[in-house]
Amino acid sequence: MSNILLRAEGIRKAFKKGKEQIEVIRGVNFQIQAGEMVAITGASGAGKSTLLHVLGTLEAPSQGRIFFGPQAQDILSLNEKGLANFRNRMLGFVFQFHYLLPEFNALENVMMPALIAGYGSDVAMQQARELLKFVGLEHRLTHRPAELSGGEQQRVAIARSVILRPKLLLADELTGNLDSANTAMVVDLLTRLNQATGVSVLMVTHDSELAKKMHRVLPMRDGVFVS
Repeated sequence: MSNILLRAEGIRKAFKKGKEQIEVIRGVNFQIQAGEMVAITGASGAGKSTLLHVLGTLEAPSQGRIFFGPQAQDILSLNEKGLANFRNRMLGFVFQFHYLLPEFNALENVMMPALIAGYGSDVAMQQARELLKFVGLEHRLTHRPAELSGGEQQRVAIARSVILRPKLLLADELTGNLDSANTAMVVDLLTRLNQATGVSVLMVTHDSELAKKMHRVLPMRDGVFVS
């Protein structure tokens, strides 16, 4: 049985700008193994975030196919409802801006995906408590985002992203607004999550030192991977 979690073939992505077609991703092939941590690096405008959004099914490619899991399910063949269900069950997302709900505290923010997925409130609360303890925030459960530091907010966002136990965590410049100490803490957290749960991590970053802490680094330039 294959250990490949996600495989993408011939991914292209173009956007219309007036009458012009701007090709941002130009024929990318990519795969990530189950349990692997991969960083995509490159300058601003290289196409990193666009590729991450396509691989995470947040945007449809202009061309190409994406296969997921040991059975190599063709996920782009799913209808809108099927794709949303796949994304909710199999993928976790963390972005540079944490997108926590300001009116809810840390515990409630982490519980939210589980409640939406139909978990009972007691189960959702217990799992959220365990995750917040794992990320070192068991003493901040009732604090709202505005009462948390940037690093704490990002740790809450990471806990929220994995409460449904996704197979793949996609992170887009998640340390872009953090200082070096909080960056190190977040990277350590991702490594511990990977080791504890086996979740694969695909990270987009412009930070070459951060990228080196992943299992594999893929530099990107002008919409393609370069050696």
